[in-house]
Amino acid sequence: MQYRTLGRTGVQVSTLALGAMNFGSLGRTTQDEVTAMVDAAIDAGINLVDTADMYGRGESEEMVGKAIAGRRDDIVLATKAGMPMGDERNQQGGSRRWLVTALDNSLRRLGVDHVDLYQIHRWDPGTSDEETLSALTDLQRAGKIRYFGCSTFPAYRIVQAEWAARENHLSRYVTEQPSYSILQRGIETHVLPVTEQYGLGVLAWSPLASGWLSGAIRRGREITTSRSTLLPQRFGLTLPANQARLDAVERLAALADEAGLTMTQLALGFVTAHRAVTSAIIGPRTMDHLRSQLAAADTVLASDLLDAIDAIVAPGVDLAPDEKYDTPPALLDPALRRR
Repeated sequence: MQYRTLGRTGVQVSTLALGAMNFGSLGRTTQDEVTAMVDAAIDAGINLVDTADMYGRGESEEMVGKAIAGRRDDIVLATKAGMPMGDERNQQGGSRRWLVTALDNSLRRLGVDHVDLYQIHRWDPGTSDEETLSALTDLQRAGKIRYFGCSTFPAYRIVQAEWAARENHLSRYVTEQPSYSILQRGIETHVLPVTEQYGLGVLAWSPLASGWLSGAIRRGREITTSRSTLLPQRFGLTLPANQARLDAVERLAALADEAGLTMTQLALGFVTAHRAVTSAIIGPRTMDHLRSQLAAADTVLASDLLDAIDAIVAPGVDLAPDEKYDTPPALLDPALRRR
């Protein structure tokens, strides 16, 4: 396992992080299976575990808490808040009122007195940066969180938050958690240059592109990944965007075979090759998934192989732009752009 410094913090984290989104009912995993995967990941050298309150409406945090009991000091524990956690309109977002409550709920579910990294799951356009950063700074000073970060923020929102922190003498985000893979390279255009400029660590989620880069999806095969049932629009091969992804996958598979690598090794090695990336978050649903992903822990792609990947999917290109989560709200809601 390789390790890198998490942004400006001085904390050393593994280049593969264990993501817990598939723990529980979403991934159909039992507590025994989750505990076995957490133990195996830690034993393999992974020391960063990432979850969120909205994964299974708290179920993932509860399972992670049970799995790390007795091993808390072995890991850097990260969770997130901001996505809806109930029908009441204030049970979401980045307000002080909600973040204080959400963190206490997360700590209770995890069975810990603090988390190492607390992340805002999505930018909340209804709350000012000063409000959110002030609340996070106070929670940090109270000892309930060690550091805080953001997730899937557009580049301009990261810059705005940096300005707000300095202007108001508040603590700053130390990490950004964006979607990044060979098939989704848009963040190379704006986000990664900004995180490098401001010294943020980058925890890349979906490095296997929701299973497209796992080796399970190939031309002529039935698509059977768990995500294909939950998100059929991302896998329907009648859609031109998915045909473009499949064409790229076939070319990447040939490249991996030629290099003597699995698709998983190629995909994870690509993400961790970027100098701005700290860790790639893997999200295994089974122990077999975990083993195949751990096999990429020490994968280092040669420059000519990275050049060959660039020839298949150009730098800065998203092959599924409609799956972006950082689109400005005014582009999605006509009421925000019409008077």
